[in-house]
Order: sequence, then structure tokens, then C-alpha cells
Amino acid sequence: MLLGHHLATVVAGLLTVTTVNAACTSDLVIDDFAKWVEGTNNLNWPNGDDGSMSSIAAAAGKVQFIPKDSGSYFYESFSCQQAITTGYGGIQFTLQGPAGGSVALELQTSASCNDTGSYTSSYNIITGLTGSQQTIDMPLIGFDNNPNYDAIVGLVWSEFSQTNSIWSIGNIKLTCGAVAAPTTTTAVPTAKPTTTRSVITTTTRSVITTATRSTSAAPTATACSNLLIDDWESQSRLTFLGYNAMNQASSDDGTMSSIVVSSNRVLLTPKNQQSYFYSQFGCLNTANKYGGISFRIRAARGTTFAVQMSYFATCGSSTGRKTISLTSTQLKWTFDGTERLYWFPFTVFTGLDTTKLDMIYFTSFNAAVIFGPMSFYCGSTASEYIPQALPAPSNPVGTSPTLPSPSSPAKTALVIDTFGSVETNSLGQWHGGDDGMTVTFGRNQITIRTNDSDLGWNTQLGAKCFDLTPYSSSYLHIAYSGSNKFSVALQQHNSKCDDSIKPYPETWDSLEAARYSFNNDKDIYIPISHFSINLTRSIGFNLRGFYSPSESTVISKIELLPTLPSSLSPSSIPPKLASGKLVFACTRPNSFAFAIDDGDPALASRVMAIVTAANIPVTFFTVGLPLLDPTTNLSQIYRSMAAKGHQIALHSYTHPKMEGLTTTGQIDWEYQNDIGAMLSTFPSSSLTPYFRPPFGTEGARMRQRLVANLATTLSPSRAAKAHIVGWSIDVEDWLWAESKTPEKQLEAFKRDLARGGNLVVMHYLHESTVGYLEEFIKLAKGTGRRLMRVDQCMEDGEAPALT
Repeated sequence: MLLGHHLATVVAGLLTVTTVNAACTSDLVIDDFAKWVEGTNNLNWPNGDDGSMSSIAAAAGKVQFIPKDSGSYFYESFSCQQAITTGYGGIQFTLQGPAGGSVALELQTSASCNDTGSYTSSYNIITGLTGSQQTIDMPLIGFDNNPNYDAIVGLVWSEFSQTNSIWSIGNIKLTCGAVAAPTTTTAVPTAKPTTTRSVITTTTRSVITTATRSTSAAPTATACSNLLIDDWESQSRLTFLGYNAMNQASSDDGTMSSIVVSSNRVLLTPKNQQSYFYSQFGCLNTANKYGGISFRIRAARGTTFAVQMSYFATCGSSTGRKTISLTSTQLKWTFDGTERLYWFPFTVFTGLDTTKLDMIYFTSFNAAVIFGPMSFYCGSTASEYIPQALPAPSNPVGTSPTLPSPSSPAKTALVIDTFGSVETNSLGQWHGGDDGMTVTFGRNQITIRTNDSDLGWNTQLGAKCFDLTPYSSSYLHIAYSGSNKFSVALQQHNSKCDDSIKPYPETWDSLEAARYSFNNDKDIYIPISHFSINLTRSIGFNLRGFYSPSESTVISKIELLPTLPSSLSPSSIPPKLASGKLVFACTRPNSFAFAIDDGDPALASRVMAIVTAANIPVTFFTVGLPLLDPTTNLSQIYRSMAAKGHQIALHSYTHPKMEGLTTTGQIDWEYQNDIGAMLSTFPSSSLTPYFRPPFGTEGARMRQRLVANLATTLSPSRAAKAHIVGWSIDVEDWLWAESKTPEKQLEAFKRDLARGGNLVVMHYLHESTVGYLEEFIKLAKGTGRRLMRVDQCMEDGEAPALT
């Protein structure tokens, strides 16, 4: 042992001082995670991971996380504690990590409690974890570097031995009174951590082997019940936190077409035979206790897949995993579309070491399957784990396995964002603001300020498509202060759930934050049902359309709640206002549309000649003011275009960013004058409810006022079907037309065309852009798609019939 006589002296001195100076009468609770959502511990000091974890969440007295890499850490800060003088003799906390795993505990101390500057880091390494939750009692002795135990300012857990597993730390305390020194303590020289949080001066560390009491009793031969692997409790736990009921990793790593959890069942729909799904056990010893694994399966007749069991040669090692695989046919499993209990004993996997089980891995699916709760069964007789209120199996429709509709309402809150990390939200998904937006992070809050209504803050629900239908009766809650002059949008993914395909997002619906603000403008409550999108393909929420550049908005929480607070009733919520449909792509199969915005009147005749020669109908979005200016001759040009079958549509009166206008009166003025210009130029029958917002700037107010103003001219039902028209092909003439490389307009068109775009935005402001129009049309025709007007490509029943 390297601690020798010096450590013995420190121990004796510490125990003596603790006895003399003991002033505490109870333990000091540092963190039981009751205040996690507030960003503080029980002592009202910051805690967290600074975004170093892959995911992190807290519940029931502990924080659970998945370390991202060797630099991941979790910290607790607090005011300087004079532990010796006060009588604290140890640190106590619960800890759960992979069996055989280890973690370093850093003790941060100052020279004295009057020193508010730098701190010194000292370490103990905790090894020999069991895989179950354990209570660690660590004495305030044995930390290397001879720390000042009378000036403790922080604790940091780091150097997690496994980075692909769930860990938890909970109920952190300074314990009152002396704590006995562990008899297994040794010291080892190891490399220092290199996180940016620590100022490290130590060259050695102590190692604590966990000969500690466990909160989970070890298996015994006299009492046994099924050990649950996963009961598919929630979509969020599986696909967004990525762990099973054993708090171990479980995922498809994005290889499946979809994973849907509902009613304690999971539906796995593979993309191909390379799709896989796994559930880890954490190097589990099942010998002499559990004889195999059982779970319900529902699959169509003829379905096959492979089952792979793996184990480690040595627990705690990241290498040495060994696998044994059998097919469902080899297991003698056959399926007929009904749900039944299936199982296998470990003995069929010849050579499987059941003392160090690592995971179960499914692959080579030839069809979709549904799994029920999966568990280890006791002994040699297979038995089933039955969760509470397990639904009765339903009969299949035909031979196609489908889950019960995931429409049963969510009963718990889903915390989306508490702004504890700059990079990710509370779901471990990306969040961030558009370039040009000023976003300042505070303690679990952000402050947003922007003078551009086209910019927004995003917080995603998932990396691909997120099924929000279980939350369809829930409420979006946003806790805020400051300005509520912005829109809240819920975004929808494209049908492939692939962000490399245009358009992405496919669409979104925007609602006006101020209309849904309550509690003296502290809380926003919006029914999810008010967002008119396909909830099965949700992406995330976007705060956008800020229209008060002199004011800032502070957001501290975004979550989904199953019910409103008691102070509000459903009748308090305002009705949803009609706001049209935001589109970025044609919906008619095999269609393509050129949507051309205003430009230089001198180039208008040339554009007309090109589209006439190409024999294609297009849509022109025209600004009202120049249309009324007789010097432009645009009214005559557009009458000629309309006579040839082209669609003429709205584009505002003076071309402002509509959502950025301060008042709805200003927005109405733009619409009313634009509609007036159209009606004075064309027959009223030619007015269509299609509007392209200048600069593409969209928000709840401009959408709602578009429908309201169209309703005075068109029928209310037709106005409610208004289209706000974006694009999925941008020739970027605004960027390249007058540059030294105007050919990049052609490159931009080809790029978006290759990604599936089929709705164009371009202007005829510049010679170079008009010069490429013939090539644009040739490339579009080359795809085999049929070129048409926007209203035709949107399958509008009021549009002219295709000929």
C-alpha cells in the first residue's frame, strides 16, 4: 500500500477533529434531484453535465445519464463546506453502473473558505460495481493530494468505464459523524483527467472497491420471479433515451424504418435484412437462477428473423464480446399472425456463458414483428412477465402485423427542454437558433432577441420522425417571461423521414403565442390538437416569427402536459383560427411547378416567350403596387399571361416581411391592397387563395389574417383552404445572379432537383436568371414529371383540369 504512515496519521487526525468539533446533528443533503428542473441542487447551487453526456434526465431521487465519451462528467457545486469543523465525516450517494465498471470521484477543495479563486482536485476511483444500484459510503479520508477537507466546494464524477450504458447517481449527502475507512483501499498511479472543469495537481489516486451495501438484493435460489428486460413502457424511454427496463442500452441505431411503442408492445418495421434491434443486460450473471428468455411475439405467417445472444469473456471489458446466433426457424418458432408466448432456454445456444450475459440482438427480419414484454424466466420452466393492466391480444387484420393505434393519451409529462445544455435538449436531441439570432444561455433558460422575423429557435423531438399521437390530447407548455410576440410552430417530416430529401421539413403549422398566454404572461398552453400536421411525423417545435425587435423573450421550459393546471380549464383555451396550409412541394404524383415571382418588367416578355415555347403552364406571384403602376405595363403583361392559362397569385402589396409587421392592421393593409390590385386587374373569378410570402417569411398572424381577408372576397370555406407557398427548389438568383459565378444558379437548381424538389422559386430580375430558364425547364422535363401550375400540382379541385 502506498498510503502508508502518512494516511494513517491523516485518518487519526480527521477522526479526532471530527469528534472534537462535531457540530452537525444530521446529514447535509446536497442533491436528491427534487430541484433538477430548476437547474440546481438542494443547496441552490448549479449541478449538471455541461452537455458532456449523450443524454441525461432525473427522476425519483437520482440522475440517469449515458456518457458520451471519456470527457463526460457530472458535477455538484455548493458553498464552501468546513466538513471537519462541522463534523461531516463522509460522502454518501447511490451509484449504478455496468457490472464490473468503475468511475472516478473528484473532490474539489479550496485553500480555505475565504479563498474564492482556484480549487484543487483530489480523487478516489470506485471499482467493482455490481450492475445494481448500490449505496456508497466514502469516508473523507484517502483522497490523494492531501486535500483540505475543511474547504470542500464541489464533487465531480468522471472517467466512466463504459460510455454506452446507463449510469445513475442519487441522494448525494455529506454524512454527519465519522465514517470507517475501507479496508480494501489501495493506491494506483493513473493518468489525470483532462476535463476543462478541473485544476488538477495530483499524481496518484485512491481506489475504492465497492464492498458496500446494495439496494437491490442478489438473486437467491429460494425466491425467484421473472427478471424484466423490457416492458416497452414508453416511446420516449426506448427511442429517445435509448434504454430498457434494466437501465441498459436498447436501440436499433437508426437501422429500422420505424419503431413504435404502444400498450406494452413494440412494433419493429425493418428497412431491409440488415436492420437490427438489441437490448443489453450489463454483463449479467443468470447462472443457477434464470433458465432462458420469454416474450410474446406477433408476426405474419412466413416471418423469420435471427436471434443472437452475446456474453463477455471478462465483465467491464470493452472487448472480448462473444456471440452465438440462431434463426427463428432453428428455434422452431412459426408464426400465423396471432400473438403467442415464445421462449428459448439458454442451453440451445451452445457454449453461452450465462455468468456474463451481454445482450440479445435481433436481425435478418423479412417482415415486421411485434414483441411483448421480454424477461428472463426462472428455472427450467418458461413463464411470462405480465405488467400491470396488460392489454388482451387483439386479432390481426389479415396477416399484416400492426400495433394497436398509439392514440391512447399520454398520462405523464414529457419534458422537452430545460436549457441545461447548449447543444442538446432534455431529450438528448439537438436544439439551437438560426444564424443571426441572438440567443444567450443562462441558468436553465435562454434569452432570445432578434430583429428578423424569419429566424427561429428549434428544439427537436427526435433525430427522425417522432410519433406525437400519444400526446394528441396533451398541451404544449412553454414557461416564459418578457415578450410573447412570436409564433410557435410544430414541424412535420417528409414521408421518408429523411432530411436529405426535399422538402425538409415538409411543412409546419404556426400558432400565435400571445393568444395562448396565461398567468400574467408567464405560461403558454397550446393544445397539440391545434397543430394541423401529421403527428406521426413530428420533428420538433420552432419558436419563430418574432415581431418586436426591441423586446427579448426568456424561455425556461418546454414540455408536454397531459392536463392543464388546476387554475385553467379547457374552456380557457381560445379556439384555433384558420391559418391555411403551408406547402413546399407539389402533392400530385409525378408533378412539377415553376412558381415565378415578380421581376424586371423589361424581362417579362422574354419570360413569357420562353414558357410559351416550352408549352408549360406556370404560376406567377405578383406584387400589387407595381401591378397598378401603368409605367411598368405589368398589368397588361399579366393579363396576357392569364389569358394563356397561367395562374396569377398574391405576393403582398409592397413586399415586406409580413410576419415582421408590428400590428395586424399593417398586415391587413398589405392583403387588402394586394387583393384590391388583383381585382382591379383581373376578373374576380380568377382570384385564387394562393399566396407566396415575401422572403418566405411565415408566422401565425400573417397566415390567420390571410384567411380572414380572403374570406371577405372568396367564400369562407374556400379561404380556409388558402395555400402559403414556399419552395423545394431555390435557384438562388438572389445570391448568384449578379456575382462573378452566375452559373451557380444552374448548380443550385440541379442540386435541389436531385434531392427530390419539385416546386421552384425564382425571379426575373436579372438577365442571367432568365438566361437559364430554358435549361431549368429542360432539366425538369428530363425527370419525366409533368409541368403544371401550382394550384394544379396541389390537386386543387378549383384549378383548371389538366389537358
